[in-house]
Amino acid sequence: MEAPGACSASFFFIARYFNALKRYCFVLKNQAAEEAVQMVKYIAKRLVMMAAAMLAIIVLTFCLMHAVPGGPFTSDRRATPEVEAALNEKFGLNDSLPVQLLRYMEGLLHFDFGPSYKYRGQTVNDFIEQGFPVSGKVGLITVAFVLLAAIPMGIFAAVKNGKWQDMLIMAIATIGVTIPSFVIASLLIYIFAYQLNWLPTFWDWSAAGYILPVVALGGYSVSYMARLMRSSLLEVMGQDYIRTARAKGLSEFKVITRHALRNALLPIVTVLGPTVAGLLTGSFVVESIFGIPGLGKYFVNSVSQRDYTTIMGVTIFYAAFLMAMTLVVDVFYCLIDPRIKYED
Repeated sequence: MEAPGACSASFFFIARYFNALKRYCFVLKNQAAEEAVQMVKYIAKRLVMMAAAMLAIIVLTFCLMHAVPGGPFTSDRRATPEVEAALNEKFGLNDSLPVQLLRYMEGLLHFDFGPSYKYRGQTVNDFIEQGFPVSGKVGLITVAFVLLAAIPMGIFAAVKNGKWQDMLIMAIATIGVTIPSFVIASLLIYIFAYQLNWLPTFWDWSAAGYILPVVALGGYSVSYMARLMRSSLLEVMGQDYIRTARAKGLSEFKVITRHALRNALLPIVTVLGPTVAGLLTGSFVVESIFGIPGLGKYFVNSVSQRDYTTIMGVTIFYAAFLMAMTLVVDVFYCLIDPRIKYED
């Protein structure tokens, strides 16, 4: 007589378990949908802010370029006044500034940055298409170098806090932060290319040609991120949950890798977006020193030759890329720290 009762009780508990599981899944589904909606609203809000910022950058850059005395053809000694007037008429430079600005913004809506005033038959889009892949390749290698060098340096310095290893790493990082990249590039060329003759002086497509530009380009970022990683990890290591993990008998390696490192990486992620954008678009000075045919080369040449459209186009492209990378970092914040939520 007890078997049917026991069987019915088992079915009752199973039914309750599945009902509770169903309600839990429903709650999780609603939470996921709510977080997705919040993320979409957040991205839409940021895109509107980015559009407003880009509009301000376009107007400001355009006005600054036209506030410079003279014109893009003034410095050309070969151009007679008649030729200069004909060129100004050809490119619409005789129109009023509002008309020129509206025409330029209309071209930007079609991703057209305009023609180059100094290179016949070339457009700013051509310069970006030719220079950005080169700068991007050097930048990606530099980003990998920065992350692989800075994070272990910061962790090791934090673990050896107060010891000679920590002092040595922080001394190197301080020197790297204070010395400009062009000084680092010059020293690297003098030591490794001129004195030791180990590496080429100028950049080429070989693996050895990437070493000096990558080190010079990433020297500041490695030093800054190593200092940031050390201070962040030291702060996290003083939290209560880290002491609890140690009290449970976990090894120091497991405490750092499983519990401390994830939260300590948040400041690194914060600066990673602008850093990656800067490295991928290239350093104007470093690319000029090593002769890298990247985006920085065209920008430097355009400044010296007063090629207004190229200056404006590269500036706008860099600003848009920087904003996009910052948005990507902000969106991925919640994947690193679930406590961070998107707010309406």
